[in-house]
Amino acid sequence: MTEIEASAREEIDTEAGTGRVSWYEAGRPGFVLAVSHGAGGGVEARDLRALAAVLPAHGVTVALVEQPWRVAGKKLAPAPRTLDVGWRGLWPALAKPGLPVIAGGRSAGARVACRTAAELGAAAVLALSFPLHPPGRPEKSRADELLGAGVPTLVVQGGNDPFGRPEEFPDGAYGLVEVPYGDHGFAVPKRAPLGQDEALTVITEGVVEWIASLR
Repeated sequence: MTEIEASAREEIDTEAGTGRVSWYEAGRPGFVLAVSHGAGGGVEARDLRALAAVLPAHGVTVALVEQPWRVAGKKLAPAPRTLDVGWRGLWPALAKPGLPVIAGGRSAGARVACRTAAELGAAAVLALSFPLHPPGRPEKSRADELLGAGVPTLVVQGGNDPFGRPEEFPDGAYGLVEVPYGDHGFAVPKRAPLGQDEALTVITEGVVEWIASLR
């Protein structure tokens, strides 16, 4: 997967601290995909980097969003309420280009996007590795957050994700793309019949097709 450099970076003050947005701009964009990281990593995640590299050629400007706790160098994410505060504070910068904004995130970031989509006026939600439940605790379902997003939603989920395999997801008004053999970070085993680059292509092609359906 080809790496590209951000066209611009900006730091934005929020009530939760200073966040950061790295822009990967399309030539003639129709959407902004604003996508944040999870609780255990940053915007260097393989799926986020792949989207930033591929989507601009398809008319989608990608904004990789770093939550204030991550920018501050902390190792542990704060409570969900604080994550929502940071996301809300960053939203005006994400909406500034005047384009429809798809709220996205991976893992904890996907939960934030779902919880805040309707109030912020998001055009849609992209939920990467949505943590349907804690590993080994299917009774602790977070399906209500996903089902309550209130806007068109796409889930992209690894086939072996311990936070919720695709077949565990409830019926609902959302799309689901399965990344075969992928774990919570979309890593695939070396013995799997598809390679890591192929797994990332499943993600990017699925997202490109879904965004085209929103136009």
